[in-house]
Amino acid sequence: MESMESALELLLAHAAPVCETEELALGETLGRVAAQDVASPIPVPPFDRSPLDGYALHSEDIAQASREHPAVLRVVGEACAGCGTVFSVARGEALRIMTGAPVPAGCDCVIRQEDTDEGMEQVQMYAPVGHMKNICFAGEDVPRGAVMLHAGEEITCAHIGVLSSLGVTRVRVYRRVRVALLSTGDELLQPGQVLTYGKIYDANRAALTTHLRMLDTQAIILGSEADEPQAVADALERAAQEADLLITTGGVSVGKKDIMHRVLPLMGAQRLFWRVAMKPGTPLLCGLYGEKPIICLSGNPFAAMACFEIFATPVIRRMAGRARWENPRVKTTVLGGFDKPSPGRRLLRARFDGQRASVLGKNHSSGSLSSVIGCNCLIDVPAGSGPLCDGDPVEIILL
Repeated sequence: MESMESALELLLAHAAPVCETEELALGETLGRVAAQDVASPIPVPPFDRSPLDGYALHSEDIAQASREHPAVLRVVGEACAGCGTVFSVARGEALRIMTGAPVPAGCDCVIRQEDTDEGMEQVQMYAPVGHMKNICFAGEDVPRGAVMLHAGEEITCAHIGVLSSLGVTRVRVYRRVRVALLSTGDELLQPGQVLTYGKIYDANRAALTTHLRMLDTQAIILGSEADEPQAVADALERAAQEADLLITTGGVSVGKKDIMHRVLPLMGAQRLFWRVAMKPGTPLLCGLYGEKPIICLSGNPFAAMACFEIFATPVIRRMAGRARWENPRVKTTVLGGFDKPSPGRRLLRARFDGQRASVLGKNHSSGSLSSVIGCNCLIDVPAGSGPLCDGDPVEIILL
């Protein structure tokens, strides 16, 4: 039986990053992974500009200015944001200037209009301003040549805003990871079908499909197959012609209908491991079809979701070219406790409020799905632990 860490390490060793890239319009790149660094072609701001409404001038002209003894300067013009006029301001002169307008060469400060009489032809200045004060300098925000998006970073709204300020219109990104998802089980029906005796609705397909979309993959949804090994093998082989990663649910334990142990040999797939020392999700089965990973999850809904988070999510992030693929972990304390001992390593569904983690619900079976609502973390309980008491230190895996 593999440890959680060694099982993930085995999978990641075979999670080759997608190499193909595509160039997209900047507005279409949200959530995608950058395939190359993007450096600023210009400084931002591109010129020295005023951060306030006032007057641009030479600081020496108002060094002794006060309310009682104002400095009086001639106003040579007015500059607003977007103004393309190049002004020349000599000693004894000032330029009326608005927020965002270029500061003329030679001017070494801007005085705010509240410290003047706001004169239009000549202006009285009531306070001194230091050398190089109240100026946003060219390149102060972004120097020319600074890398503002690194290869492997997930592109956010902030990236898009910054790149727009640089005049960037297109970005090269990795193509989406193509993930095929197949549910197995004679008992499965899809929502919308009439629920007959002995059947259940396929919750895994809906939950994991949504998760694949949240991970920005190209999901290839294969539906569900009955517990017929050859039919499942054929479906996966067809999907593998397009998919980078194959994920199944169901058929991984030790029963008569746990067919995935027969499916992998029928495909000519190599088994990497079966069974992981964790609960839920112990019977996780993983293999390789050629160079493509296969992750066979339990059919029990919570076990499927937990193993998807622990194993499939990091694998998909690695294949997508993300610089950070790890599930973030936080040390905290438990709120309320958990009254059962954990002879083996256990993952408890929980809610982290930023300070403490509360165990959710009372039904912690692998087949229980309702208590996942509100779950934003898993408490990683080491093997051999007793019941958790209120305030006990724990480590959580953020989802």
